[in-house]
Amino acid sequence: MNVDAASYIGQVVHVKVDRPLGSKHPQFDWTYPINYGFVPNTTSGDGKELDVYILGVEEPIETFRGTCIAVVERTDDDDPKLVVVPEGANLKDEEIREAVEFQEQWFDSKILRS
Repeated sequence: MNVDAASYIGQVVHVKVDRPLGSKHPQFDWTYPINYGFVPNTTSGDGKELDVYILGVEEPIETFRGTCIAVVERTDDDDPKLVVVPEGANLKDEEIREAVEFQEQWFDSKILRS
């Protein structure tokens, strides 16, 4: 069953990082400027696990527990991304947009908040 990504806003989530900060994308010629992972045991619109942008952590990590403050919802692709930060941290929409532009530049998207 697909998850409702917006229902995660405000929730603490556990993330498995499969593309740590500084790692190379497996298909494209770019490096991840942030930690990127997924919420285990979920299914997103693309049939894979729900993806997560981890912001506010400046070193490569393998797992993370943090608060979902927003969702990047793609209007032209069924693959939402949670925005997860260390507990107590908060970012403005402009800061989120800038941090995820490396990947979201190829899609039309909006930032959802609670």
